Amino acid sequence: MKILLIEDEPELRKSIKQYLYQEGYLVESALDFRKASEKVGLYDYDCILVDITLPLGSGLDIIKQIKETHSKAGIIIISAKNSLDDKIVGLDLGADDYLPKPFDLAELNARVKALIRRKNFDGNKSIVVNEITIVPEDRSVKVNDEVVNLTGKEFDLLLFFVSNKNRVVSKNAIAEHLCGDDADQADSHDFIYVHLKNLRKKLAEKGCDDYVQTIYGIGYNFKVSK
Repeated sequence: MKILLIEDEPELRKSIKQYLYQEGYLVESALDFRKASEKVGLYDYDCILVDITLPLGSGLDIIKQIKETHSKAGIIIISAKNSLDDKIVGLDLGADDYLPKPFDLAELNARVKALIRRKNFDGNKSIVVNEITIVPEDRSVKVNDEVVNLTGKEFDLLLFFVSNKNRVVSKNAIAEHLCGDDADQADSHDFIYVHLKNLRKKLAEKGCDDYVQTIYGIGYNFKVSK
């Protein structure tokens, strides 16, 4: 799961990034309006954490931009502003939740998990696709009730495929989801093939069908007909 943190306070930004990273999220950050606007315009995220008061602009305008692009990302406002008006405006613009500062990082994590479940998995804690069962919060996978031991990238790749099943996803989209900002520095997409090869092998060893179709020159399609 990929998160964008828009926050200008260095210490808070660092602590949130470290905490969410330990929870298994890929976390990118932006410390001002200009950088945040650039990122939401270029990349896709599962959840975006937005501070209202930012250098060079307002987080409320970032929310407007996100909604104008019809992004599926969940939006949580994290702000020291206690004004009821700010909260109402943010929610009216399309934010999904509002968490006033100061807050406990465990509560923020719980809000993020709940929001991603609602947005991506219809509120379910587990995802079942035929013989595959995935529990995102535990980062666990079973095939035919047998545990499959995946690396972090293999798990993220499987979850990304399942979240976009029956849709063609480009190699660029996969690279951004797996590596975030670092994807721009990759010389090729060979690392995707390596992770996919290992993922297919581990799933097949448990008797899983191969649902991944290669769309040559474009990317892949996790095709599920049942």
